[in-house]
Amino acid sequence: MITTGNNISLKQFNTFGIESIASKLITFSEPNDCHAVFNEYIQPHESWFVLAGGSNVLLPSRIHSTIIQPKLTGYHLLSETTDCVEIKVNAGVEWDDFVEICVKNNWHGIENLSAIPGHVGAAPIQNIGAYGVEAGDKIKSVTGYHVINKEFQTYKKEDCEFGYRTSVFKTKLKTCFIITSVEFTLNKHPNFNLTYGNIKNEVEKLGGISLINVRLAIVSIRHSKLPDYKVMGNAGSFFKNPVVSIDLANTIKTNYPLMPSYPINDTAVKVPAGWLIEASGWKGRSLGNAAVHSEQALVLINKGSATSKDVLELAHAIQNDVKILFGIDLEMEVNILE
Repeated sequence: MITTGNNISLKQFNTFGIESIASKLITFSEPNDCHAVFNEYIQPHESWFVLAGGSNVLLPSRIHSTIIQPKLTGYHLLSETTDCVEIKVNAGVEWDDFVEICVKNNWHGIENLSAIPGHVGAAPIQNIGAYGVEAGDKIKSVTGYHVINKEFQTYKKEDCEFGYRTSVFKTKLKTCFIITSVEFTLNKHPNFNLTYGNIKNEVEKLGGISLINVRLAIVSIRHSKLPDYKVMGNAGSFFKNPVVSIDLANTIKTNYPLMPSYPINDTAVKVPAGWLIEASGWKGRSLGNAAVHSEQALVLINKGSATSKDVLELAHAIQNDVKILFGIDLEMEVNILE
């Protein structure tokens, strides 16, 4: 079923809680509705944007592009062996609901991605990741509607071009592909990743290693570090952790010996963006109606009535100071809708 509306408030559809008015909003509930959406409801010259859970996006006060919301729910077990399962999940399923389903069924592989807001359809676009795991690690294929070719296409994992918070769906296919479902391959045997942060300690506090305890530990850690967007509007990590040369990292460490860095290869390391922001003096500071969270410098928050302009002014001020102090360009992880 397809529904349309004009001048619709999107405040409840973005985790930043920013008031934004969509000139035109289209929702659909079946994959095959894509044909009608782009043949009958959207003209060839119209720009459009898919807004699902709104967890990784910054919206302007008014959006002239047509907003599309897929309402595709449900999942289907495709196959099962003694070692693994293959599951097809529709794009509109809440990501954390899917993780919970997997844990309850003793399916391993994405438990470290617990408590990440958003929908399943957004997971491959951003290649969401946390605590040493990325969604692309367990994705088998991604199916969606190619707007230009006017047909459904399936991209196998090797064609998705997964990288650090990116994929082909965020680059080459950004303006011509709508994800309708994602297939995952999950393990039936444990292969826990407890090396990140204090996960192992939290799991031990809960009584030892088990799938449910890993999920509970992750949820507890995230809730202790990240503000609840329902209480304090935010989009999670606003910036990517930059990858820099070892030479630059060593130069910085002559003045900042405590700067953490993590090897990527023989020539590059990853530096925590949160540390750079805090070292630049921005942790807990405000600029207008936007602020840097007092507990997690990587998170920018809406103090109540922030606009996208407020948030971007803060983000640009942070980028400028980090560049001046460290010679590092911070890249925004959040999608900015013009």
